Amino acid sequence: MKFDMDYIAHHNELTETNPYFKLFLTIILLIVTLALDNLYFDILMFIVMSIVILAIAKINYKSYLKFLSLPMAFLVITCIFLMFFFGKGEVIYETGIFGIVVTTDSWHYAVYTFMRVMGCLPCLGFLALTTPIAKILNCLRRLYVPKILIEIALLMYNTIFIFLNEIDTMQKAQHTRLGYHSYWSSFKSLGALVSTIFLRSLDKSETLQFALDSRGYNGELPVYEPRKKEN
Repeated sequence: MKFDMDYIAHHNELTETNPYFKLFLTIILLIVTLALDNLYFDILMFIVMSIVILAIAKINYKSYLKFLSLPMAFLVITCIFLMFFFGKGEVIYETGIFGIVVTTDSWHYAVYTFMRVMGCLPCLGFLALTTPIAKILNCLRRLYVPKILIEIALLMYNTIFIFLNEIDTMQKAQHTRLGYHSYWSSFKSLGALVSTIFLRSLDKSETLQFALDSRGYNGELPVYEPRKKEN
């Protein structure tokens, strides 16, 4: 199943819920989670917001896991670096490789960083998976967020999905050519994918600029404003 966040945001039980309520709720929960800096509250927040997303919004659990998978990968890598290369204190584990060790401070630093991010992710997921991007940007516009920030957000949102679609297309092409049938071919295909996607990204960004110019782009992108429902 291909992950399509925009489709999910338009097809769930909370799509029509007031976007201002969801936006302010997300901001408040993020501030509280970061301000408290409590490990147990982080766990509670992850559980509660996951239940809201899965049980109340009724979003497929596979889609939710895919939403978490990408930031989770970066989070795990970051926490590994924090655990082995930062912090001082008593040594609790020695790797025996170039004097790299795990200390009490680095261990706690990595664990608390991991849990704080895990507590915040479902809060962001609640907003991103239940609210279409057009409604979010319209809320920000009405709250007098600078236009340049809204335009950057819109372009980044659009570019991310173009980027992911390119990766999906290239991976399918590699699979059809048996690019992942062995460990060596997998590494080779992955290297080719990374190098090619960089060039494709540059090409797509240039194409996007040409498309904007051809449609009379004058430095400001119009933001869709949903119609008010008649009583």
